[in-house]
Amino acid sequence: MSVTIKDVAREANVSIATVSRALNGHSNVTQPMREKIVEIASRLRYMPHGAARSLSTRRTQTIGAILPDLYGEFFSELIRGMDLAARESGLHLLVSSSHGSAGETAAALRALSGRVDGLLIMSPHADADLLADNLPFATPTVLMNTRSDGGEHIAFAIDNYRGACTMIDHLARQGHQRIAMIAGPTDNFDADERLRGYCDALARDVPGSEGIVLEGDFSEKSGYVAGAAIARMAPRPDAVFAANDMMALGCLFALNEAGLKVPDDIALVGFDDIPMARFVSPPLTTMRVNIAELGERAARALIAQLSEQPVPAQGTSAPELIVRASCMARPRGQPPDRS
Repeated sequence: MSVTIKDVAREANVSIATVSRALNGHSNVTQPMREKIVEIASRLRYMPHGAARSLSTRRTQTIGAILPDLYGEFFSELIRGMDLAARESGLHLLVSSSHGSAGETAAALRALSGRVDGLLIMSPHADADLLADNLPFATPTVLMNTRSDGGEHIAFAIDNYRGACTMIDHLARQGHQRIAMIAGPTDNFDADERLRGYCDALARDVPGSEGIVLEGDFSEKSGYVAGAAIARMAPRPDAVFAANDMMALGCLFALNEAGLKVPDDIALVGFDDIPMARFVSPPLTTMRVNIAELGERAARALIAQLSEQPVPAQGTSAPELIVRASCMARPRGQPPDRS
């Protein structure tokens, strides 16, 4: 049978309330008595009951995170940043995935309510109505890259639109004219903003050029399928902008498999700057999003809310263009490869 707080109190010959105060660090217990109770609790291997403690303190010492997916380096880095901030504050991190579904986002919100002290939410479906319908009033919440402007909630976002515009501007300045895009999943805020940036920048920077948009879902597999289709095109694009690095890596494999050299035959760029982007051959030109920092900043803002401390500055941050070997300038006067 498990050891209870009653067993510790009986062994120490004190009340249950005294044991509770000693183990929770209250100042109205003498140091000798605290040390005695801690020693007995350790020797008996007493573990405080988390649910019971949360009833008395109304805190679970846990923060929750709802993400669209848990697969891939982007989410791994995001979770790493959140976990770093949580651990530094002595908190646990509980993570759930909505799998890109509005219904599952709502279900995850309801499931985590009462189990965590606050929530970090990244979801394309997290608008004001969904949050109001599925979150208890006044639940501390921080939003990341959602369609909502935050409203009453703290919000952090990446300027995906400006990042995509910057990348297309870079490709155009390098002399590329036929620029294809592997888009992200439909009904995804990041993907929609990157596609919008691509379309607007292409119309501005390469007048008369027709957009070439291939479907993707942010996975390597979809990038591979799109890359294989690009390799078969006639005329072929002279540059490809993948809406995230994972799809760019899948595209790179397909282009190599088709006998095309990057960047000699076709330039390839991505978005996010996941750790793998700098270690492939050739290293990937991309828009750097400091993913772990985004998770850490959002978690710190939530923790500040919970402790009623000043909340760190929030807002939208611009990604940074990182130029590597996968994107080579086309010499002036050289026409696009029509093969």
